[in-house]
Amino acid sequence: MTPDIARVAALVREAAEAEIMPRFQRLAAHEISEKKPGDIVTAADLAVEAMLTRRLPEIVPGSRVVGEEAVHGDPSLVGHIAEAGAVWIVDPVDGTTNFSEGKPLFAVQLAFVRDGITRAAWLLDPVKDIMATAEDGAGAWMEGRRLAVAGAAPLHEMKGALYAGPTRPGVHPDFKRRAEIYGDARYRRCVGQEYLSLVTGALHFALFTRLLPWDHAAGVHIAEEAGAYARLTDGRPYRPTIAEGYILLAPDEPSWRGLRAWFLA
Repeated sequence: MTPDIARVAALVREAAEAEIMPRFQRLAAHEISEKKPGDIVTAADLAVEAMLTRRLPEIVPGSRVVGEEAVHGDPSLVGHIAEAGAVWIVDPVDGTTNFSEGKPLFAVQLAFVRDGITRAAWLLDPVKDIMATAEDGAGAWMEGRRLAVAGAAPLHEMKGALYAGPTRPGVHPDFKRRAEIYGDARYRRCVGQEYLSLVTGALHFALFTRLLPWDHAAGVHIAEEAGAYARLTDGRPYRPTIAEGYILLAPDEPSWRGLRAWFLA
């Protein structure tokens, strides 16, 4: 059983309207800090996560919340994702650096996980006020419109997002040249925006080489419900309990195999 999709969507929007948008392009210096060098956190991240952590268990009594910022303070919390029962995975502001710089490329990601498997997801662009949602087996939706990924295309005509580089283990020895063929391949410092582009047909594929559950639990679920073929590059299905490996999303399995062979050794 999954929670009421519309009720959760309304809560996510409420949090963004109350805590993110009033601060967008208006952040004071004291509202920005570093968790570690180069890893930004803002008052909006903390406020949204606190609000959702307080109110999501009201929707599903007994559920736990695993938020990115809470895990930074207590890494053991991530272990709840693999436990039996209901867990919410929260990325309060995905693309925090963009947000802190006043760039409109950030998102709120929320996944509902039961017994270690994602069952529902919400992905909000607060600037455009558009939200993609998905429920296990019911498809992916945006403002009443069913979402579908782009159809397959010749390998070199596809558009994609490459969150990888030539120094990453396991990439093709000729990765740099092969990536350059995709001159407009995106790296926008916000995986949530890439997932929104995938499920609205603006992108054909995405390769991610860092697996944090708050970055991918919601996006992968929505993409799969929109028809994407998503697997770890060793062929396993993605689960939010998996922290190691790379994930590749494509329009279908033949495209996935072709892209995997092109980018990876």
